Amino acid sequence: MRVSDFDFSLPEELIAQEPTAQRGDSKLLTLSRDSGTIVHSRFRSLGTFLLPGDLLVFNNTRVVPARLLGHRVPTGGAVECVLLKCVGDNLWETLVHPGQKLGVGAQMEFTAGNIVIHGRVLSKQFFGRRTVQFSVPSGEDLNHAVEAIGHVPLPPYIKRNDELLDRDRYQTVYASKRGAIAAPTAGLHFTKKLIEDLDRSGIGHIEITLHIGYGTFKPVRSECVEDHVVDLETFTVDVNAAKKLSMARHEGRRIVAVGTSTVRALESLSFDETGNVIPISSETNLFVCPGYKFQIVGGLITNFHLPKSSLIMLVSAFVGRERILATYAEAVEQHYRFYSYGDAMLIL
Repeated sequence: MRVSDFDFSLPEELIAQEPTAQRGDSKLLTLSRDSGTIVHSRFRSLGTFLLPGDLLVFNNTRVVPARLLGHRVPTGGAVECVLLKCVGDNLWETLVHPGQKLGVGAQMEFTAGNIVIHGRVLSKQFFGRRTVQFSVPSGEDLNHAVEAIGHVPLPPYIKRNDELLDRDRYQTVYASKRGAIAAPTAGLHFTKKLIEDLDRSGIGHIEITLHIGYGTFKPVRSECVEDHVVDLETFTVDVNAAKKLSMARHEGRRIVAVGTSTVRALESLSFDETGNVIPISSETNLFVCPGYKFQIVGGLITNFHLPKSSLIMLVSAFVGRERILATYAEAVEQHYRFYSYGDAMLIL
């Protein structure tokens, strides 16, 4: 397959730059995998499309305010550093800007109020990536300092600076496991009340964890879909979640993934000889594209994704490329809002 087969036209004004006024106010497009039937509604009506016994699976990763803004030492030039992955004691793989001026030995300082974080480049990799050793002169824990002065790493297609509002809205209401660079955006629509209402209706839920990395924004640079490589991300499915997934599978109940990150975690699972899900804490670079055979996921809640991205390929694997592109065309015609702060799609 060619990457160009997953292209589509999207007016720039449909790329959501802000969240809706309230969670759950977003539109919901429901698509039938069997018939292709489309229903337009609001996300707060989600429960009318699900069945008692359905099991929703949430990704409870929590976004780190991982974007540090500061200056070079001693020149004072502006510098930006995004924390990607912890690889040691206060040692991080990062993405820096301006990359061409930050070689090995370069020093940076990030300050807000009484908090100061120092950084020194230890090694240089590709595309602006650096390994940086951080320190906090006050002796405060680095994670606490980052939480205090870091900025929300909004996606590159949101053309504005982050605001205080983003600390809340670019985070799901059930986020609890710190470690993501990007939000599992399908979950941003849920309110605590909606989850409680679904529970009372017999629509259960469990939580798993997949820490979404910066690779979620990585463009597919190859011409052939099969040549693309997804970055490794850590994920955990604990004993309780594995037990409930196993029960749902054995009882023939539908497992509905909330977000593409949840799909990748679920489809990376293995089973024992009785068909039970095996708990795991590991890494995955599973790339789901057309031709993939789903083993767990029977329904999907997702936002609308970028043209030619690995995420639209995943959704195409679930429902078919031609059908998903036709559905996206209708979403454009109906003025749905796209990407992270945009509207939602339910595929059953």
